[in-house]
Amino acid sequence: MAETFKIRRLEMSDKRKGYIELLGQLSVSGSVTDEEFDRRFEEISLYGEEHVICVIEEETSGKIAATGSAMIEKKFLRNCGKAGHIEDVVVDSRFRGKQLGKKVVEFLSDHCKSMGCYKVILDCSVENKVFYEKCGLVYKGVHMAKYFA
Repeated sequence: MAETFKIRRLEMSDKRKGYIELLGQLSVSGSVTDEEFDRRFEEISLYGEEHVICVIEEETSGKIAATGSAMIEKKFLRNCGKAGHIEDVVVDSRFRGKQLGKKVVEFLSDHCKSMGCYKVILDCSVENKVFYEKCGLVYKGVHMAKYFA
């Protein structure tokens, strides 16, 4: 049977479809209870169009195959412009090589553009630089981080 994929916004029921496990392929996701997931989902929902999480569901299995998020930053620069920030893009290892990551980045970039952003940015590892260049992004600088315990 052929795989069919549908891109859409995150739904509360996606936790049961492997969403947290998928995030674990990107970074430490930890153990998230249903109550914690529901609470965070509701909290993020309050941001409306300024924080969007998209998923790609493989319709036959009902599993979440890819995801990413975008947040809109309101600035004083650029005549009180807005910048989009793409985060947490990951494709399940079982579904890689099917252009799903590119579809996630395009979905989120289109959303940022529709929200009036003058740019969209993201941080990535050196290993992922070529992938994001194929998605139309250009190398722009150095990523720095400070983690808090």
